[in-house]
Amino acid sequence: MMQKQLAELFPLLLLWLCSSAGLCAGSPVPSAAKSLVWGLGLEEDAVLPARFFFIQAVDKSGGNFTFSPGENTFEVKITSLSEPFSRIWVQVLDRRDGSFLVRYRMYASYSDLNIQVLLKDKHVAKSPYILKGPVYHESCYCPELSGALWEEHMHCPSSFPQIHRDLSFFPRVDPDRNAIEVPQRFGQRQSVCHYTIKNNQVYIKTHGEHVGFRIFMDAFLLSLARKVSLPDVEFFVNLGDWPLEKSRTPEKLHPIFSWCGSNDTRDIVMPTYDLTESVLETMGRVSLDMMSVQGNTGPPWTEKNSTGFWRGRDSRKERLEMVKLSRANPTLLDAAFTNFFFFKHDESLYGPIVKHVSFFDFFKYKYQINVDGTVAAYRLPYLLAGDSVVLKQDSIYYEHFYSDLQPWVHYIPFKADLSDLLEKIQWAKDHDEEARKIAQAGQLFARTHLMGDKIFCYYFKLFQEYAKLQVTEPKVRDGMELVEQPKEDLFPCHCHRNKV
Repeated sequence: MMQKQLAELFPLLLLWLCSSAGLCAGSPVPSAAKSLVWGLGLEEDAVLPARFFFIQAVDKSGGNFTFSPGENTFEVKITSLSEPFSRIWVQVLDRRDGSFLVRYRMYASYSDLNIQVLLKDKHVAKSPYILKGPVYHESCYCPELSGALWEEHMHCPSSFPQIHRDLSFFPRVDPDRNAIEVPQRFGQRQSVCHYTIKNNQVYIKTHGEHVGFRIFMDAFLLSLARKVSLPDVEFFVNLGDWPLEKSRTPEKLHPIFSWCGSNDTRDIVMPTYDLTESVLETMGRVSLDMMSVQGNTGPPWTEKNSTGFWRGRDSRKERLEMVKLSRANPTLLDAAFTNFFFFKHDESLYGPIVKHVSFFDFFKYKYQINVDGTVAAYRLPYLLAGDSVVLKQDSIYYEHFYSDLQPWVHYIPFKADLSDLLEKIQWAKDHDEEARKIAQAGQLFARTHLMGDKIFCYYFKLFQEYAKLQVTEPKVRDGMELVEQPKEDLFPCHCHRNKV
């Protein structure tokens, strides 16, 4: 029996060696001259917490690799020609589709950078890439005074349709009126932050009891202000899960910034606190971010488990129903709770809880199920970035990018009550190639629209467009406190730009 199994496995092992290591005659070999290198991380003026660029493996005939040539194919060295002891952490992430994401985080600023991309000691494409400084690290307060020039450096889109939709309900914004009326309406039962940005300094006053989540907004505002001079602007941020401003309110609408929107509210939507923190803490405190996912997408499509997969907590009744469906249909759906909180009295019916699963292990499964929690499930950006197809519940809730997603192009939709979820999983199983194309389109969307550079661009454009609507001058109000920038450490920035 053992000999028969080995005989069956040998051709598969040989095929794997051919494709992954190029050991068989006729296997393509990456070419240093033909391979491509590009991205913001090769431009000195594009400042990000973790900079990044890409490598595409190309063979001698000019054909792009569509599978991994080996995770150690390319070597990347980043140093400063003027600093012999450079404090730069570099990671090369194999995206398993013939391309690589290179990310690096600087812990000091440099007058120049020398980026070498090597293939067996040969320079790739136009390597070495010389960034003529100053090249600033994340903590430097060296804002670009021209917003237009900063947007050009960051290659920002000219507009974001969601911003225009959200702001269309507010043809004029009166900071003086809002400073009085918003705390009266929302400051007691909800938790909101009143921000003023004046002369590129951030000021805040909190309202409500649970204001701990201000740390996410504070951190991102400070980071953005270090990079570009922000317009003078005054606004309120909702720190809770649910959007606040009802579209049919009898009172005048008040502009409230929230991390999640809904079809029956008029909140102005920002990228979520989860996504913004992952941008700031990439290669830092967080292990799950839009770049790390791309290097941990699980086995190849053909080797993934052909089952719908979900893990999470009990934050919505539909999630209880999903676990119930899973128990009745284990060959189609594997769904279980890792924590009970909202429906703890039902734990005996829908438990027991199972062990936490690493998010990267989700991608061992072809079909990722996305069901709302208290509001929109904030894991969607990471699910899209993987190499599995996302099945997304129809929902009244949305994040800042949902309106750009197309059902049956970027994800497979299913009804809000989950009545056709099993049917949609079966469709994906029966239409494997179509499902894979949807997975690839969703992945491309995430890579294009949800990386850190686009998140910074979105926030800047939102503040810029909102500031234009103000009919009275933003003010530092009574009771506001300055949110201080972190002090420069042992490695000062020596800004060449004029400080604000």
